[in-house]
Amino acid sequence: QVKLVESGGGLVQSGGSLRLSCAASGNIFVIDNMAWYREAPGKERELVAEVSNTGTIHYRDSVKGRFAISRDNARDTVNLQMNNMKPEDTAVYYCNIYYRTTSIIGLMGWGQGTQVTVLS
Repeated sequence: QVKLVESGGGLVQSGGSLRLSCAASGNIFVIDNMAWYREAPGKERELVAEVSNTGTIHYRDSVKGRFAISRDNARDTVNLQMNNMKPEDTAVYYCNIYYRTTSIIGLMGWGQGTQVTVLS
């Protein structure tokens, strides 16, 4: 019922930058929260950054000051600007939304994931 399309992953040198984008479409009435998660090989998926529909933002400590999340409510998109990247940022990055339709609340959607690789 919801589709999340991610773009912007790739290969970058340590200290470089990448920008991830995610567009949501489908049966969506309100997106309460938009987030980026990542999953490195052999590790659990972890929250990188999230932004609520009121603009409250949260980052994991390891990306504070380097990453910036933003959302466009009119377009149902969320972006993640990643600067001063480090090899430990290497992972598959997933877009995530917590949303509701006109009749159902508490729904969650995931993107297909996009690979980000940071070379040392």
